[in-house]
Amino acid sequence: MDRRSLLLAAGAAAAASALPAHAAKPAGPARSPIVTTAAGKVRGATTADGVHVFKGLRYGADTGGEGRFAPPRKPQPWTGVADALAYGAASMQTGKGEEGETLSEDCLFLNVWTPAKASKTGLADGGKRPVMFYIHGGAYNGGSGGSPWYEGTKLAKRGDVVVVTVNHRLNAFGYLYLARLFDDPGVADSGNVGQLDMVLALQWVRDNIEAFGGDPGRVMLFGQSGGGAKIATLLAMPAAKGLFHRAATMSGQQVTAAGPFNATKRAKLFLEKLGINDLATLRALPADQLLNGLKAIDPVAGSGGVYMGPVLDERSLTRHPFFPDAAPQGLDVPLICGNTHDETRGFVGSDPKVFDMTWAQVVEKLPSQFNARIDIDPATVVAAYRRMYPHYSPSDVYFAASTAGRSWKAAILQAEARAPTRAPAWVYQLDWKSPKDGGIWGAPHTLDICLVFGTLDAKGAIVGTDARSQAMSDTMMDAFVAFARTGDPNCAAIPRWEPYTLPRRQTLVFDETTRMADDPRGGERELFNKVPFTQFGT
Repeated sequence: MDRRSLLLAAGAAAAASALPAHAAKPAGPARSPIVTTAAGKVRGATTADGVHVFKGLRYGADTGGEGRFAPPRKPQPWTGVADALAYGAASMQTGKGEEGETLSEDCLFLNVWTPAKASKTGLADGGKRPVMFYIHGGAYNGGSGGSPWYEGTKLAKRGDVVVVTVNHRLNAFGYLYLARLFDDPGVADSGNVGQLDMVLALQWVRDNIEAFGGDPGRVMLFGQSGGGAKIATLLAMPAAKGLFHRAATMSGQQVTAAGPFNATKRAKLFLEKLGINDLATLRALPADQLLNGLKAIDPVAGSGGVYMGPVLDERSLTRHPFFPDAAPQGLDVPLICGNTHDETRGFVGSDPKVFDMTWAQVVEKLPSQFNARIDIDPATVVAAYRRMYPHYSPSDVYFAASTAGRSWKAAILQAEARAPTRAPAWVYQLDWKSPKDGGIWGAPHTLDICLVFGTLDAKGAIVGTDARSQAMSDTMMDAFVAFARTGDPNCAAIPRWEPYTLPRRQTLVFDETTRMADDPRGGERELFNKVPFTQFGT
């Protein structure tokens, strides 16, 4: 790939599979913490804030070669002390990745930030801190745990928690469903190996996090966009049961997974795009060339690249996460379900034309935003919004309606599936506006990430660094930390946050003055309840 190379040459691959991201080196500075994991000793670094950071910790073996399309395997133990000072490779993907990031099939790495007190025996100080395990977004196609937005120092220090981020296989490497095309046990799980990677990472946390000052019995998953969808799927996976104890989905839900027939259609088109019809050739194809299959037009959506995501394969996933109800096995896990008020303002880049629409253009453009998720007459939608919000401009209606139909609807379905159970969700809506460009972007998709991590000054962040931004960040961090610690997000920073029940639909609105509201945007919810919702990819 352009400016990318695989992590290691073939002659070094075997050795690399036994080590974390970096080979063992002589002892580092006195302040460098060393921790003994189940596979071997690792050396991290200590920030000026006293938080210990371990990057590129290997939780799984290389997934290239015979490991392609197969469930992940634990790494081989190593001797000596291996450096954990730089992020490991991210999964192969069509995007550029983070600045300076390597892309590789050898991508099963995670990162740990801990405020535990170091001693001669390591970081197992008996602190039993909650573990906040973040799963990155980027749909199921891109991203990594190495984004500066997810840098865990501030969250770990403020909350006295252990923060973990993770890389796993993406797109075709993690979700290409081949089980109905090839009678080979090695690909029986290929439609969900990206999910199984996260299961293995959570097993690593269970087995090792106490050595970093964390509590394996208090693991909270949180993730935004695709990360939230991955978490919703894990709530329905038997292999993940008992490995995490709280969950928060942020602007990302998975109501239904891809069915096996549609997933097979996609796999066929993927192979046709590559000009391959046998498994041996597919396994031997260089990783960067395999990505070319993603350019196939999706046979279900009828546009865009071919979709890859979790599959109802009757093996690791035997039911849909939130259809016909909330997966019963996940009801033991307290859940936060949130979204931002203006999700789709985050999808349009910086094109100023979107703020100068006519009413006719809104009617014309809305169907492309709904993209078969919602099949409803756009003129009817625009007329309803003009009645509900007479002060809205055409662009305001465009963003509000596309958010409600495209992004918010799945969050409602997820919350309402939990509402009648013994474990309803706590629901939030982020109304707090980004200060970027005078506030024209409102509360767009991704805004909650840097607020929860406290990474206000990270490259590309749109949350601002002033006192207003810091106050909103402190509030969200404190609520998420409280949830990680107790399984209940209530804390001094917010008013009493009630779980979401029907018919009230209680929602915490994060804003300059955070408040509770019953059924905010109820008129919009009722409008889109006229038609069924289809989860993209299903």
